[in-house]
Amino acid sequence: MLEFFQNLSPVMQALIATLFTWGMTALGAAIVFATKTVHQKLLDSMLGFAGGVMIAASYWSLLGPSIEASTDNAIGPWFPALIGFLAGGGFLWAIDKILPHLHPNTEKKHAEGLAPTKRKRSTLLVLAITIHNIPEGLAVGIAFGALANHSTEAALAGAITLALGIGIQNFPEGVAVAMPLRGEGMSRARSFMYGQFSGLVEPIAAVIGALAVAHIEPLLPYALSFAAGAMIFVVAEEVIPSSQENNNRDLATISLMIGFALMMVLDVALG
Repeated sequence: MLEFFQNLSPVMQALIATLFTWGMTALGAAIVFATKTVHQKLLDSMLGFAGGVMIAASYWSLLGPSIEASTDNAIGPWFPALIGFLAGGGFLWAIDKILPHLHPNTEKKHAEGLAPTKRKRSTLLVLAITIHNIPEGLAVGIAFGALANHSTEAALAGAITLALGIGIQNFPEGVAVAMPLRGEGMSRARSFMYGQFSGLVEPIAAVIGALAVAHIEPLLPYALSFAAGAMIFVVAEEVIPSSQENNNRDLATISLMIGFALMMVLDVALG
């Protein structure tokens, strides 16, 4: 796999990687063809697992490399990581306040964003997961875009590991969109369509991220930490609260730790 990716441009690498993560979202959404409901404990454990993967990826694949790439910074190696991390969280916070969306298992009257109630529930659900997928796509794109100037087998393996981890946690996101729609009576085909569509933004965000850091090298540490901040915002604002709102706190917490541990092992062993 490494030899195959090494012969491609960073942008193409990022695109292929996020087509995989999008495919994992679609795989999760495809559960609607097998059943109309998913046990809440299973869904909460998957959400907790996804949160653990995202937290681990934020440090091992993004913040850590950001600090390592900033050793020559005049203020200190922590400065780009700090600025990018806070900017990433602020960016997602702003989108969260502006873009109409509805989190799974939430009544439409509790939709967030500007004038959300005028839109269909299915559209609002897709928009919620789409917001979450923006930083994930950026993270993968930035990781591969960094290879344009610092291409080593270890760096390439790290970028592939990041895509693998995000792909794993995209599975429950596809389930989280498609299953509520199916439970409300929407057809299997339409529920699947809406569920997988939420992952479409990842290849787009990945190409943007890869192009940016590949052509503007000083942007790299800020971009890496920006993606990390955005991902942590998503985990803290939505993923963890959603996984624990149905009295499955211990299960969700244990699943989060397993997800974190798995991503840590993958990143260290492969990267």
